[in-house]
Amino acid sequence: MRWTRAALVASTLSLLVTTACGAGPSNRPDVAVERPHQAGVAETTAPGEPAPPAPEVPKAELSWHDCTVPSFNLLSLGTPPAGLVLECAEYTTQVDAAGSVSGNFRTAAMRARYDRTPADAAPLVLTSGSDRASTATLAALAAGPAGPLLATRPIVAVDRRGIGSSQPVNCLTPELRKQIAEQAQFTRGATDPVDAVAEASQDATIECLDFLSPAQGTFDAGHAADDIDQLRRTWQVDQIALLGTGQGAAVALSYARKYGEHLGRLVLDSPQAVGLDAVGRTEQRVKGAEAALTAYAQRCAALKCALGADPRAAIADLVNRAGNGAFGDLAVSSLVTTLNGFLGDPRTQQNAQITEFADALAALGRNDRGPITPFVQRETAAIANDGEYVNRCSDNAQPATPGRAKEMLTTWGSSYPVFGKVAAIDLMSCSAWPAAAPMGLPEKFGRPVLVLGGNADPVAGTDGRPSVTGVLGAAGARTATVVWQGWGHPTFAHSGCAQQTVADYLKDATLPADGTACPA
Repeated sequence: MRWTRAALVASTLSLLVTTACGAGPSNRPDVAVERPHQAGVAETTAPGEPAPPAPEVPKAELSWHDCTVPSFNLLSLGTPPAGLVLECAEYTTQVDAAGSVSGNFRTAAMRARYDRTPADAAPLVLTSGSDRASTATLAALAAGPAGPLLATRPIVAVDRRGIGSSQPVNCLTPELRKQIAEQAQFTRGATDPVDAVAEASQDATIECLDFLSPAQGTFDAGHAADDIDQLRRTWQVDQIALLGTGQGAAVALSYARKYGEHLGRLVLDSPQAVGLDAVGRTEQRVKGAEAALTAYAQRCAALKCALGADPRAAIADLVNRAGNGAFGDLAVSSLVTTLNGFLGDPRTQQNAQITEFADALAALGRNDRGPITPFVQRETAAIANDGEYVNRCSDNAQPATPGRAKEMLTTWGSSYPVFGKVAAIDLMSCSAWPAAAPMGLPEKFGRPVLVLGGNADPVAGTDGRPSVTGVLGAAGARTATVVWQGWGHPTFAHSGCAQQTVADYLKDATLPADGTACPA
């Protein structure tokens, strides 16, 4: 079907009619939710339970080529650690594995290992979903503290369609791309920012759906799971190990639903909650971002950083000033993206990095934008592409209405002073996209699953784990949760304790005591 403006407006009006009572009872599907985990309360072994089959070493390989230095240069990661090897490759996937849409897609993968990593170790497949490119996530992990895990086995990241190095999607004009990214100003004269982004969303949706037709329905988490299974088949193995971080946990859960018999190991790191509408999902992310910023501000103050005695208040002031146009063409959405990206970077917990970022923010407060510019360029480039927009909108079940977004603009602006207003306005960025069906969840999956997370996660947010473990438990899986007490994303990148837990689980499917806490 070719989408036209008239068809889109009719679809949008239908959505507004059916969801106009968004502030009232939700029609979201029921999701089993476990009670919060407590250390030591659950058994981690099941007597007589057969061990799940082990992940296998690939029998056939992709055409890997070394891309260590180019990847580090492209992502501004500095000098690669000694012995680290990044290898890049592509493979062909079907546009639709079910056959409803013909054609192929070019999917990108990256393998990270050390020169000492055992050659006979089965790889761990990584997906970070549409948060950002999985290959970029892996490169940042490899540049930071993921060495202990990489020393035991390679990690292979698979980019979602149109993101990272996968076949690009170029469906937006530069003007529309800028409008979607930068409309979230707090004061726009007579133009309401929520209405401005909703209007830009209509234009962007028309352009992208028309460009993608007839494959516009093939960019969701379920099709991303199909692309991962094509990698398994290319490797000619029956069992793989899969790690889903952040929104990538939705891809991993989709894989468990569709191809669970091929999952020898499943790790979910900082998963998003399931069963929430767009407002609920967004509020969890905002809560996590605010908690991470509080932790950063405490470290910053302890180091006597350039933001003064109250770094959090100083950053909130910068965001308000940006929202009112104080920094020229530095949009508030770009500044908030930069804050969120820095807080979620696996490498940003060293004292030198904390103070360097504080110096750049303090300079911005003096109207010197030079030091902050490299941070802004790096973080906005990580997500500013059409593929990220298409994938994010394709997974956007139960979107918000403009009325609900305006309500949240007031509520979140008060409750979440740094991230709340931009998040409320951004609820409209996918508002015109045809609403996605609720994510398919595993109905039968009887293998042990390791779940990691923390309560100060700026990417995945808070409180997602109980709903995820509830779904898995209802499907027959035995789960164990490891809770990290620090801030950042993903959990295993920051915690040697969590990494050791992952390594043990990948080796022989041993789960730790449920509710295990890893110190910050």
